[in-house]
Amino acid sequence: MTDLALRHVQYVPKQLEPGILYVSKEFAVAVHLCACGCGNKVSVPLGPAEWTLSERGGRATLRPSIGNWQLPCQSHYLITDGRIDWAPRWSEEQIAAGRRSEERRREAYFKTREPKRSLVGRLWDVLLKLLGWRG
Repeated sequence: MTDLALRHVQYVPKQLEPGILYVSKEFAVAVHLCACGCGNKVSVPLGPAEWTLSERGGRATLRPSIGNWQLPCQSHYLITDGRIDWAPRWSEEQIAAGRRSEERRREAYFKTREPKRSLVGRLWDVLLKLLGWRG
């Protein structure tokens, strides 16, 4: 497979067609059959801490790459303007490092979403810590 056509849907169909990237903006997900042809369903969440989807001329770009490490094929590719660009297979060490990087990216994103404590609240936390009432 060399290309994926973009199809916007509300619900992802049970039976997927090869060569189609189904995108549900309502449910923030992009789904397709693995580009290697193994027939496995590949689903990626869309969002600021996950994959990003951009469109140009009706063609989709997904970032970061798709690494199907949990599938027997372990295929690895990028989707750029609807085109499948094959990427090198990763070693177990690279996969583990990639997963750690994803987790750090998610943690950093969600940390920015935490409400900021007021000055009084922060001072209260310091006082409780000094008194040994909070670790």
